[in-house]
Amino acid sequence: MDVNPITLEVVRNAVYSIAEEMRYILMRTARAPLLKEAGDLSCALTDAEGRLIAQGRDIPIHLGVMAATVKEFRRWLGDAPLEPGDIYLTNMLTVGGNHLPDVKAIKPIFYDGELLAFAIALAHWPDVGGAVPGSYYTTAREIYQEGIQFPPLRVFSAAGVDRTLLEVILLNVRGREEREGDIYGQRSACEVAAGRLLEVTARYGLATMRACFARFLAEAEQLMRAAVAEVPDGVYQGEDWMDDDGIGNEPVRIAVSVTVRGDEATFDFTGSDPQAEGPVNTTRFIAQSAVFYAAKSLFGPDIPTNDGCYRPFRVVVPEGTLLNPHPGAAVVCGNHETSRRVVDAIYRALAPALPDRVTASCHGSSGVLIVGGPGYISYETHGGGHGAGAAWDGISGTQTTMGNTMNTPMEALEASFPFLIERYSLVPNSGGAGRHRGGLGLCRAIRVLEGPAQLTTVAERTVFQPYGLFGGEPGRRLRVVLNPGTPRERELRGKTNCTMQAGEVIQIETAGGGGYGPPAERDPVLVALDRRLGYVE
Repeated sequence: MDVNPITLEVVRNAVYSIAEEMRYILMRTARAPLLKEAGDLSCALTDAEGRLIAQGRDIPIHLGVMAATVKEFRRWLGDAPLEPGDIYLTNMLTVGGNHLPDVKAIKPIFYDGELLAFAIALAHWPDVGGAVPGSYYTTAREIYQEGIQFPPLRVFSAAGVDRTLLEVILLNVRGREEREGDIYGQRSACEVAAGRLLEVTARYGLATMRACFARFLAEAEQLMRAAVAEVPDGVYQGEDWMDDDGIGNEPVRIAVSVTVRGDEATFDFTGSDPQAEGPVNTTRFIAQSAVFYAAKSLFGPDIPTNDGCYRPFRVVVPEGTLLNPHPGAAVVCGNHETSRRVVDAIYRALAPALPDRVTASCHGSSGVLIVGGPGYISYETHGGGHGAGAAWDGISGTQTTMGNTMNTPMEALEASFPFLIERYSLVPNSGGAGRHRGGLGLCRAIRVLEGPAQLTTVAERTVFQPYGLFGGEPGRRLRVVLNPGTPRERELRGKTNCTMQAGEVIQIETAGGGGYGPPAERDPVLVALDRRLGYVE
């Protein structure tokens, strides 16, 4: 049916606002600092068929995940009925999953007895059980060491909460009270979304809402096809390397072939390494997310994020490879580390075709530090240097590409955990030199006041530096140091589980971004300013 253009825009903005409100509801009702401070979550709405119609400005890692979740959820449920009031919880990898700590709440939304849409609230739980606090076992060889897995469970219904199913989950995770609070935060986000969407539907009618959803998808597809058509046809090759798989010391290769033909593009990862022994594997949904992020950022960053804008893209990920492992493979690190290497490989491939749009490599890691002690688990990610571009310097100390979590203030960490933050600063000389300079990495030093505590580090770019482009120099690599500046100083590998005692210090120095263009071409005025501001020495 035809839709009045004014109505279309009112509904469009209402739907986007609902997805954004879900985010704030979840942040303000969750218990874990990782959610309420850093915002490691994503919220979305789909139509009745599971096609993504709106996603909040959340975590790019979850782009492809959210686009597949409800489709796979409905496929898994089969003929099982959905009812008003239902909310399912799942972290099942085959239901659009990425890794076990990312748990999704899924709510069907009905209007006058007819299925209208679904709300999804994804939250990274700081613990889902497994071998170590925080659920990141860096030498895991199978997923069973990484925590509890649960298929879609109808934990909430019109009759209330199913305490048996809820207890099955809570008995298998650490910090059960905090996890239960997070679950109810996810429920609240979904309930508010349903209420808001029904208000809009009551105003405009079910048929108009469905017509608007269809128009959102069709318009986004049209815009993205036009954007892809502007890219020169051709086959573009790119690759990048993981430092290791968490168990061995050998690098792990990610390779992509990007074929652009007319208004469509194919991303083929056939040349990537086979499934790894350690936990850097990732699901095909995350490979898809990385493609969607890279393609959208380069081809059409202003195009609405929905199912339609992904239709011009085909993603080929052979089974049994790093990006589509066999069932049972360990995957916990791949979600946010391997996905970034996929983006870097795509950017490197498309640099010759889009030199004014690509950036040099960013810091390229979530820089995860997990500290678990009696009664607490701290999970923190850390930003770094953004890669430089054709006309700009890289931003310093920021989350980049597939990550979008916020800074957790030192005061919040010290108030929540037995920590003393001894240093939080930029790292001089960490950005790659170039006509445009890469952004600087971050340094954070944490003294653990109570022990013993279990430390987990999950980081990349400790071996392979973030690359520069077109003559730009690479950024400095990431370092994780235990007890820096003391006789007990020890540099850790990027993926480590170890024990810390009370009084010990863990320090992370994230990588800088790569430079763009020859350093000799940098404006002398900017060179002097870099020195004055302490970016270089």
